[in-house]
Amino acid sequence: MELEGLGELALHIILLKSGPENTAAVACVSKKFRDSASDDSLWFNFCSHDLDLSAPLDPLGNPTPSFKVAYQLWREAFGMYPWSLVKRVKRCWVTLKNWLTSNFPEAEATLRKGASEAEIKELENSLKVKLPLPTRILYRFYDGQELMNGDFSGSVPGSSLGLIGGYSFNNCVVNVYLLPLSQVIMETKEIIHDLGFSSDSKYIVVAASFTDREKFFFLNCTNGQLYVGSKNLLTDGEMIPCVPNALISLGHDFNGDQLQDAMLLWLEEHGRRLQDGIIRLREEGKIRSINLFPEEQPLCSIAVTNGVQIRASAVFIPELCDLQHESKKYFFSYSIRMCLLPEGCIINRMSFSSCQLYWRHWIICANDVVIADVGGEAVIGKFPLLHPGEKEFVYESCTRMPSLPGSVEGSFTFFPGSCRQMAYMVIWLLEIALKMNRAIHEQLELGSLRKHLGWFTWYMS
Repeated sequence: MELEGLGELALHIILLKSGPENTAAVACVSKKFRDSASDDSLWFNFCSHDLDLSAPLDPLGNPTPSFKVAYQLWREAFGMYPWSLVKRVKRCWVTLKNWLTSNFPEAEATLRKGASEAEIKELENSLKVKLPLPTRILYRFYDGQELMNGDFSGSVPGSSLGLIGGYSFNNCVVNVYLLPLSQVIMETKEIIHDLGFSSDSKYIVVAASFTDREKFFFLNCTNGQLYVGSKNLLTDGEMIPCVPNALISLGHDFNGDQLQDAMLLWLEEHGRRLQDGIIRLREEGKIRSINLFPEEQPLCSIAVTNGVQIRASAVFIPELCDLQHESKKYFFSYSIRMCLLPEGCIINRMSFSSCQLYWRHWIICANDVVIADVGGEAVIGKFPLLHPGEKEFVYESCTRMPSLPGSVEGSFTFFPGSCRQMAYMVIWLLEIALKMNRAIHEQLELGSLRKHLGWFTWYMS
């Protein structure tokens, strides 16, 4: 055979480009090929490319003698699933886990080891459902999160460690955990009973917030759609889909990597936003949590005027939506972050080491129709005084919308220095103005700050 005459380096390159399946097949041809195909540097590359492994570990995280053995054990463990889908789910989890390890290790520690096929079968038998393949594989890698202390009141630190994260506004706190299979069974039986659904309902609860504001995510095991409960969930079973149906592919005509249910799409998008810094950690005292208010453009509006920076973003709050109410169907919370940049506040070439918020003005629109035009002193009863280099002043509030799309735009008025200093300066300048016919009274206005309250593509908070 001509290939028998190839040098080791050339054969190594050919096998590397051929992939693990062809490399395993070539090993059966001759002793030379078998020796080349056993080179562990080949299997290191295959493990790294397919499974993002940098060490020879089996699916349970145990060390193996070689990368070749590790790859074989992974293929055996997931042999009943399309391998391309397994690789895609592994990439999804790698993105999430790497971010948690680097940024939020206390939440990473709550991830449970992967569920076994027997445990998945137990859930399916107990709830009379058949999990979509992507969701089955997601749980094979990690069986949700360990629920801390068995108590999820808002005062318990463990309640802030949800993988999905959440938000807080007006004393409303939400933090969503990915539930383990045992909790899925328990919560599904309880909630489905409370909702009055039939015993053969194909909905299961896969994620939830158990803080002072409950929030539940339901996976429909028949069509693969993910739903979130509205304000009317417990009274009317009202739910809102999280992903456009057109993106869900569960048919047998698709290749493995094209199979996707809403659960996988949801977690992939969540991981992308974490990785790209669109959503980040929020620290309040000693409590840290994933904050779903976007902090980067284009989902976050940013305006800088005279050294003052304002960042504004919004999240959809489905659990407070009332789709049966004509004027208050949709509920949004918005977050405003303001700070004074290092150069300070500069007006007419005059530099100020501080400035203080005095007034706010909002114009709220739905379908380009103004539904509210409001203004007033302060924000949430406060007049934040900003200094260069200090942490952002952050506040959250909320608004209802009768229809979508909607928007909130407006401005903030600041006094350079402080409100007290400016009141004194105004009197002094008016006296001087009688002689000089001029007054240097300038308010700093951040105009055209626009926050879009659209239904953020298809990513549901």
